[in-house]
Amino acid sequence: MRPPMRLSTFERLPPAARARIDDGLSVAIDAVATRAASTHGFLRYGWYAAALDAYGGRARTLVVEEEGRPALALPFVGIGPGFARGAAVPGSYWPFRSFPLAADAGEAVLRVALATLARAVTLLRIGPVYDDDAAVVPLIAAAQAQGWAVLDRFVADSWLLDMAARQQEGAWPRGSTLRKNRFHEKHLASHGVPDWRFLSGADWPAAFDDLAAVEQTSWIASRTDGRDAKFTRDGHGTFWRAAARDPVLAQKMRAALLTIDGTPAAFSFDLDAGALTYAIANSYDPAYAKHSPGKLLYYRNLVQAQTRGITRVDWGAGDSGYKQVIGADRGPAIRDWLLVRPGVPALVGRLAAGVWRRSGQ
Repeated sequence: MRPPMRLSTFERLPPAARARIDDGLSVAIDAVATRAASTHGFLRYGWYAAALDAYGGRARTLVVEEEGRPALALPFVGIGPGFARGAAVPGSYWPFRSFPLAADAGEAVLRVALATLARAVTLLRIGPVYDDDAAVVPLIAAAQAQGWAVLDRFVADSWLLDMAARQQEGAWPRGSTLRKNRFHEKHLASHGVPDWRFLSGADWPAAFDDLAAVEQTSWIASRTDGRDAKFTRDGHGTFWRAAARDPVLAQKMRAALLTIDGTPAAFSFDLDAGALTYAIANSYDPAYAKHSPGKLLYYRNLVQAQTRGITRVDWGAGDSGYKQVIGADRGPAIRDWLLVRPGVPALVGRLAAGVWRRSGQ
């Protein structure tokens, strides 16, 4: 009589992955966002809904379940002429346009996702995203293995401030920096009574009006048409106000605000993602430029961020001068990606790679 077989002698089957495409934004997005890398935790239903409210588009969502649990949720909207079947991941440019992928998702999730996506679209644009994006990097690797054409377009370099590393080098911010800041704060007070406030959670969406008031006095209003302002009604204010309807997102939104005699004079706005915070925007009223209100506020903001466990600041792209002065180093490159499905479309895509790459210059 043979001894009974132990459970360990049976071959363990790989996790089962099944994909579908839902009309509209799927409720599965939030379920995946809670399992995603902390850097991608803000990519929630409310984030994409805010983008559709502000910028338009009709969404569908690619959802992949692994062992019965949502492991990938990729919203997309149509772009270009309908016959081309082009699509793009929606969202705000700040801090990037990506999608949530469970941190422990297996390779089967990506294979099934791409097979399903190939039946729905001819090409998919994802970006701008970082070169180390936790969801896009494995998706690109899987796409290349399955014969998709993958085209990249450089956008900019990012800048990162590692406050934990700076502290290991010695006291940070430096005592000399804080003394200079106190000197400027003393002279700033000659304009009126300064008040330094930190905003989060329940302060939104009402506090966006204070941030918009600063932008309306800043260089962005005087030197541009104002459409790139983050919080004005004529800029991107509709997006941020809509995103703040999600209480989870609202709690991730943080700001430092300086007022002079009750009037907004400077702000710094961030989006927390675990121990990392994304520096979304900052601005100041040029009437106080002589006393560096933006710099004074930002140092206060960094010190306050440390008290809530923030160790790194992602400053994104642009204006690297002041970022390096504060201590930021060059981070991953930011790129736009096109994924073109296998077959003739992929062949055409590879031939057009140079055109796509040059279009970012």
